[in-house]
Amino acid sequence: MRASLIILALAIVGCSQQTNQPNANYETLDEVISGYAFLQPETQALQDDEFSNPGYLWVDKGEALFNEPAANGQSCASCHTDEDRSLIGASTHFPKYDERAGTLINIEGRINLCRVTHQSVPKLEYESEHLLALTTYVANLSKGSRVAGELSPKVQSNYDNGQAYFNMRRGQFNLSCAQCHDDNAGKSLRGDTISQGHSNGFPTYRLEWQTLGSLHKRFQYCDIGVRAEPLPGGSQTYIDLEYFLANRGRGLQVETPAVRR
Repeated sequence: MRASLIILALAIVGCSQQTNQPNANYETLDEVISGYAFLQPETQALQDDEFSNPGYLWVDKGEALFNEPAANGQSCASCHTDEDRSLIGASTHFPKYDERAGTLINIEGRINLCRVTHQSVPKLEYESEHLLALTTYVANLSKGSRVAGELSPKVQSNYDNGQAYFNMRRGQFNLSCAQCHDDNAGKSLRGDTISQGHSNGFPTYRLEWQTLGSLHKRFQYCDIGVRAEPLPGGSQTYIDLEYFLANRGRGLQVETPAVRR
């Protein structure tokens, strides 16, 4: 494990200029390009096939939970019908400032707020199967819609904090998110092609994990990869980073559930 991480750090610092995917426009990496474009064709095909894409297992489970009444008789569907307060397109606006919470929240936070307020049930644990399923289902309702990435003066400090975390060198390897996803996007790293690190496919089924995971789980794995202490899922710093990435990837189409290496 130690040797592989050292190799990873050295590889990031000196990534090969060679690119091995024909799908991304590597000559104009100043453009916003989804991680989908950096995948092998076989992985792209897996994502595109709704029958084969394993992420749709969570979509189906999330739909069932969305329609399941709580003890007080209220389900998510009780409020969010096709005619009234439809959630189509809703995920493109998250994270966003919530007046009731008085802070920036992501979709997971909004789902938990609704559970406590309208269904009188406890919050779901971050990365729990039920929260992942509901989040994936809600995000999938916006599949194909464009990420809005709305900046607001109320959460400017959150944006600044997220941007600072993205650019901050940390861990024993002293590496930042930006060194991979800004400085070396499109270059080869041990058989993979480094993407721009966008968030438009999350929650995502990762072949490495053999399961679906949240964006915050991906943040944790990246922090562990550079030998930094990962933050808890749902922490405000990770939500701020998520907000920064939503603005950084403004205009990309929602792909949830995406498939990634």
